[in-house]
Amino acid sequence: QPFLSFSNPNFHKAPGYGVVHFANQILQDRNESLKGKRCLILGSGKVARSVAEKLIEYGAIPLTFSDESGHVYEPDGINPGRLKAIAKIKEERGALLGRYIISSTSAQFNDPENMLDIPCDLCFPCGAMNDISAEAVNKLADNGCLGVVEGGASCVTPAARKVLRKRGLAYGPHTMTMTGPAIVHALGTDVTDEMLAEEVERVYRNVKKTAQEFNARGDLFAGANIYGFLRVANVMMTHGAV
Repeated sequence: QPFLSFSNPNFHKAPGYGVVHFANQILQDRNESLKGKRCLILGSGKVARSVAEKLIEYGAIPLTFSDESGHVYEPDGINPGRLKAIAKIKEERGALLGRYIISSTSAQFNDPENMLDIPCDLCFPCGAMNDISAEAVNKLADNGCLGVVEGGASCVTPAARKVLRKRGLAYGPHTMTMTGPAIVHALGTDVTDEMLAEEVERVYRNVKKTAQEFNARGDLFAGANIYGFLRVANVMMTHGAV
């Protein structure tokens, strides 16, 4: 069903789906795929859960969720059944992730103490601003992580962005990855997930090309900011602004 159809209860999943479609584009550029990738997810709100759902569809393996009570870690991955149990817990008023361990015999709660100590291929911060520091990036890199893809606004600090580049990790900035809702609304009420994926591919190509044109090859953060500025500037000029 189209995302914006009021008969579709999943229309709120567009942001998370968009994040994962962008992650797929980033990996394809590195001759990689999401299939089999072990993924840390920071946060457990609607975006974080829709990120997990789309990762599962791509064949990736979500490992964690977190909230103010701590984090849950499923060593074998969070499958659709486990995701459904977590969603039910989070949708109850005031319910925290710690309750999940009651319904799972394999889940680890706050073990290890720092969830970034868990080896992973990708990290999806979908929670608070500045969740990923320079120290966090170094820890992720040391554990073999390939990249960080933002599922929330400014989850990666400016210092962390520099370390990501220095250590050679991929980085999907929120200024690009969180455009899913804007894409969906721009395409109208008939937009489907397949159409969203196509538009994500187009936006990704434009961001990548813009970065290259402005001597920032491979820097998606710079490319997304410049591309966004140019789009706004062009519209303003069309309307006669200087």
